[in-house]
Amino acid sequence: MDNPLITLHNLGQRIWLDNLSRTLLRESGLRRLITEDGLAGVTSNPTIFFKAISESPYYRDELAALKADPKLTPERRYERLAIADIQNACDLLHPLYVRTEGEDGYVSLEVSPALAYDAEGTIEAGLRLKAEVNRANLLIKVPATKQGLTAIERLIGQGCSVNVTLMFSLDHVRDVSQAYMRGVERWLARSGADPRPLKSVASLFLSRVDTLVDKRLEALGGDALQLRGRAGVSLAKLAYEEYKKVFRGPLFAPLAARGAHGQYLLWASTGTKNPGYSDVMYVEPLIGPETINTLPDGTLAAFRDHGRAALTLEQGLEEAREVFASLGRLGIRMGEVGDELQTDGVKLFQKSFDDLLGLMA
Repeated sequence: MDNPLITLHNLGQRIWLDNLSRTLLRESGLRRLITEDGLAGVTSNPTIFFKAISESPYYRDELAALKADPKLTPERRYERLAIADIQNACDLLHPLYVRTEGEDGYVSLEVSPALAYDAEGTIEAGLRLKAEVNRANLLIKVPATKQGLTAIERLIGQGCSVNVTLMFSLDHVRDVSQAYMRGVERWLARSGADPRPLKSVASLFLSRVDTLVDKRLEALGGDALQLRGRAGVSLAKLAYEEYKKVFRGPLFAPLAARGAHGQYLLWASTGTKNPGYSDVMYVEPLIGPETINTLPDGTLAAFRDHGRAALTLEQGLEEAREVFASLGRLGIRMGEVGDELQTDGVKLFQKSFDDLLGLMA
């Protein structure tokens, strides 16, 4: 039986792993995913590193040594551990990065969530982490807050590749694509700047959208319940339409002519949270070229086991529009939902980061 994860790659979609740990690195789990499943990238965040450091035995000795150094803050101890993991993952994926001429093979490292509303702090941290990791296939993760948009533009403008995180609405998609293009223009304004090494992806969170929208639909009851579990996939389909308008259209054409890459959409938060829904509901309907799906371990295993791979992303577009229109008629404004989820997302990442620093103290 063909591996459906490999079929996704052949259809133009890349699969990234929403996980990283020394157990994966040292016990060859990540290497197997790359060689056997066609894995093309890795993402990390404070929650992932908290779980990794608290559960894996491979951090114990180094963490004890770091704690013995009173000059190191808890954040610097965390960064020492995380940067080593990120470097090792980058090195594992570097042959793929070279073979695809920078199309695949990326690893993402997030700036501190405490900087989500601090543009200058995010820029400074992003450039520092980029220099410390010192790998061409690194993406710096920056949230799509108002201040984050400023940071995204200026980081791209300084040649720093970015994974934009905490996107939950079409407004976020539009704002982020504009920030990316302004950043590319800044970079190209430099003498002799080559845009080809620049990479950016825009991470649209899906399951969290359904969790919040479903809660509101259940409060309304009646016919509203027919819309449960449909907002996230509809959002992704409409976002892909926006992507094509921008990056395959006249707006981006002058930058593409100079070698700039489009900013691929990345489906994030793709682990199904409602046990009554399909465990591959954020994979099967969202397969299309020039996209990335970042999967937690369980969802990746589920799709490998029983997933169906076919070009589905551009199917049901009118249905997706009708879902959004129906939600609007019920008083559920998806732009407002997105802003609420982004605010909550920053708080959740901050809590995970605080927990992580407590582990380092």
